[in-house]
This record gives sequence, C-alpha cells and structure tokens, in this order.
Amino acid sequence: FAAQRHVLTYMEDAVSQLLENREDISQYGIARFFTEYFNSVRQGTHILFREFSFVQATPHNRASFLRTFWRCFRTVGKNGGKYSSICCYLLTAQEYHCLLQLLCPDFPMELTQKAARIVLMDDAMDCLMSFSDFLFAFQIQFYYSEFLESVAAIYQDLLAGKNPNTVIVPTSSSGQHRQRQPPNDCSPLDGVETSLFYQCLESLCDRSKYSCPPSALVKEMLSSAQRLTFYGFLMALAKDQGINRALGALPDKGDLFLDPAMDQELEKLVAQVSGLSVSGPTSSSGDTANLPVRNSPRINSPWKPLHHRRKMDAESEGSNEETDSSEN
Repeated sequence: FAAQRHVLTYMEDAVSQLLENREDISQYGIARFFTEYFNSVRQGTHILFREFSFVQATPHNRASFLRTFWRCFRTVGKNGGKYSSICCYLLTAQEYHCLLQLLCPDFPMELTQKAARIVLMDDAMDCLMSFSDFLFAFQIQFYYSEFLESVAAIYQDLLAGKNPNTVIVPTSSSGQHRQRQPPNDCSPLDGVETSLFYQCLESLCDRSKYSCPPSALVKEMLSSAQRLTFYGFLMALAKDQGINRALGALPDKGDLFLDPAMDQELEKLVAQVSGLSVSGPTSSSGDTANLPVRNSPRINSPWKPLHHRRKMDAESEGSNEETDSSEN
C-alpha cells in the first residue's frame, strides 16, 4: 500500500520542507505542520508553485496539477473571449505555457508543445487552440507521458515492418529481414494495422511500471478502425470520455466550465470585497447598486502625441474672439 500510494515520496518531501522552514514551523509545532502538509496532499493543493520534478513525481501529483490548472483557468474557455463569434478564448501553445508556468515556474515547454501537437497535428505551432481542446490533449500527454514515449517507439517499429514484441536473433536471414521495406499500404500517411498495434499496447500495459490507460477502454476505442496513425491515436485518447473518467482529474467535456465549489468561493470573495468598498450614492439599477460612485474631476491624459500637443498650443494662441465665443 505504501509503495502504491507513494507514501515514502511524501514523507521525504515533508521532512525536507520541515528542515527548510524549521524556524517558522517551530512557532506552531511539528505535529500541526505534518497535519497541514498531508491535508494539502489530500486536497491536491500541495503541488502549487512547486518544482516540476515534484509535480510529476506521482500519479496523484499529476492529477492534482491537472485539476488545479482546470479550476484556475477554466474561465479562459467561457464566453466573451478574443473571438466572440466562437464564444471562447483561443490561445497559442506559448500562451498556454505561460499559464502553466504560473502554477509551476519551471514547467518544460517541450510538454506543452507535445500537447499542442496532438491538437494541431502538422499545423504551425503558433496556431490558436480552444481551452477544452488543449486541456484534454495536455491531460493525456502529461499524465501518460512515459507510456506515450513507449507507444511512439512501438509505432515506429511497426511502420518499419518490425514486430516490437519479437526478439530477432542476429543470423544471416535476419539481416535480410531488417532491410525489407514495408509494403506500400504501410506508409506513414496510412498508419499501421489497428489489431497488431493494440496487441503491442496490451503487452506494454501488462509490463509497464508507469501509468497506462485501461486496456479495455483502449480496445473499445480502437475497435472501429482498421488502421490508424500515431497522432490519430493520441487524438482519440484525448477525446475519449471513458479514459477521462478513469483518470479522474477532469470533469466530462460538457461540464468543463462548471465548478460550483469554486464559484461559491468566488462569490464569497466578491462579497468580502464589496463589503470593504466605500459606500456611495446608489443607483436605481440593481446591477450597480453595490458599486461605489466617485465624482472626480475629469483629467485629460498627459500621454498625447507630440504633434497633437503642438496643434493644441497653436490653437490656444489664436484670436481671443474665438476663445470668448467658445466660453460663452
């Protein structure tokens, strides 16, 4: 149980945090520190602003980071974004990477690019992506990163006409086998045979020590295709709601922008801020009744182009007659 839950990883991290902050912790006790630390692990907030090596250290850490990223930035996908005609913000891979770095400062750009490549395929990496498309692709790439590295190697072997599950003894005939080119119907554009690809994946999942998607769900997902490409497989993983539920970090796509618990916290925060604001004359409109009203003199902005200032100076030196008439 301890190994499965990575208890040793959290104990080592807790002790490291204790030693690093022993002067502050001594004020309220070691027992309270350990209680708060493991409560944060249970709630999934322990990964906030931590180094990437810790964020990816355990499956629970990865799921916690995915959930935190979704909860913090889900409003990116709501209405009123850059492109109101499609009712959501569209961001580039670089912009999503900046959001990830707000939670994990040393988060590697390579993982963000790999996630973007699932969405964009062969398109330019500076293309725009919706939040939901990027989030589900990022979930697969981040949570199953080691598994996907092995899948990429298997796929390349199948394209080359090799059987990844077969150990080839180096004999005189094996050299001819290695030199044989794959048939025309096995070109990279056509992908590989789905049944053989799944057999290799099933064997990989059985022997892998890293997180893998459930074999039964993968088999069901691939059952409708005879051939598939590597990025087609990744996109299918990202879109499969059964695999998303099995992972358990994110809600279904239809509920992606719903988070009642977070909305309640935001409402409390807004109420506290409103209570601290200076009260002023209220409006008859209910929408603006709680907003303070400040009657301040209008101040022209000093940041005006030089030619505009010169024009104003020239006009001010005009006839007094024009000035008097304008004041009247």
